Amino acid sequence: MATAQQVPDILSTEFAENPYPAYRMMRESAPLIWHEATRSYLISRYDDVEHAFKDRGAVFTSDNYKWQIEPVHGRTILQLSGREHAVRRALVAPAFRGADLQEKFMPVIERNARELIDAFRHTGSADLVNDFATRFPVNVIAEMLGLDKADHTKFHGWYTAVIAFLGNLSGDTGVTAAGERTRAEFEQYMIPIIQDRRENLGDDLLSTLCAAEVDGVRMSDEDIKAFCSLLLAAGGETTDKAIASIFANLLSNPEQLAAVREDRSLIARAFAETLRYTPPVHMIMRQTATEVEVSGGTIPAGATVTCLIGAANRDAARFKDPDTFNIFRDDLTTTTAFSAAADHLSFALGRHFCVGALLAKAEIETGVGQLLDAMPDVALAEGFDPVERGVFTRGPGSLPVRFTPVKG
Repeated sequence: MATAQQVPDILSTEFAENPYPAYRMMRESAPLIWHEATRSYLISRYDDVEHAFKDRGAVFTSDNYKWQIEPVHGRTILQLSGREHAVRRALVAPAFRGADLQEKFMPVIERNARELIDAFRHTGSADLVNDFATRFPVNVIAEMLGLDKADHTKFHGWYTAVIAFLGNLSGDTGVTAAGERTRAEFEQYMIPIIQDRRENLGDDLLSTLCAAEVDGVRMSDEDIKAFCSLLLAAGGETTDKAIASIFANLLSNPEQLAAVREDRSLIARAFAETLRYTPPVHMIMRQTATEVEVSGGTIPAGATVTCLIGAANRDAARFKDPDTFNIFRDDLTTTTAFSAAADHLSFALGRHFCVGALLAKAEIETGVGQLLDAMPDVALAEGFDPVERGVFTRGPGSLPVRFTPVKG
């Protein structure tokens, strides 16, 4: 196994500023690295990460979530396997596809996008991160659940603390304590609401979860609370960063922006390519049940494996010209990009494929479409160059734009 001392450490400032050169070095010369600080093996090639995600738990398991996710969310669907996982997924999945998504929640998505855009459409300038991306998905999820959007500041604070906990690769004790405190605060907030909703069912997602039953199994209050916590964090952070990254990528490629503006069906292509090129989540962990061979060597049983999505999605063995953003590439299939058969790895694959992928697609298509309507000549603020921030999750820290205000 190559140790690749020349590869920048994933906890270094150099890596945080721009991980992509380090990813290339890993794929080419050190596809398997033992990372002492995180006590995990790093894998970076597409085939290896795809194997880890598609494996049905015989080798690559989600047992690591007991210490990685459970302290902040409680026990979630991500940790389950076998029939228990299948039943829980069957309980929650219908709300995120088909009639429920189209009839019940598309109006929620459209209204929340419009309300945020109305606040700046007449001004001629906006920061698409602060004014839209960080607010839009959280507002949508809160309204879907039937929660009070006036509590947005709480929701945003909680999911920010949770994401920081999950990405706390350096083991900062303050970040750990804040994440654990968030679990207690969210539980105190949600459990009374869940109990009241069981007695007063409505037409919202929380009511659906309270009433759902599959094979005689219903979700407990703790199950629902944990899923809501996961939904706010994962659905908020990833869609937040995806929206900002789509615009950063398109604004940096004006000819592709013009094409999307003219043909809105290309928004899905732009989203799929953004998920490949600048994914919101750069790494997901797994744990090995048995010894396994991967590129570069052998990973022992019981080891934590850090799957570097940001590296695998730019593997030249899988994608042509991988370091170029190209919504027209022919080696990324848009029709499967939001399913478990996706070419990119940003939603994971297999049984733990992101249950909210179609919700994210609906939010992106609606939000980006409405933003383009409101800002037909949108351009980056003069002199601004989009800069990604983050390691575990990553996206533009801000995105100031200018445009001609739409009258009326």
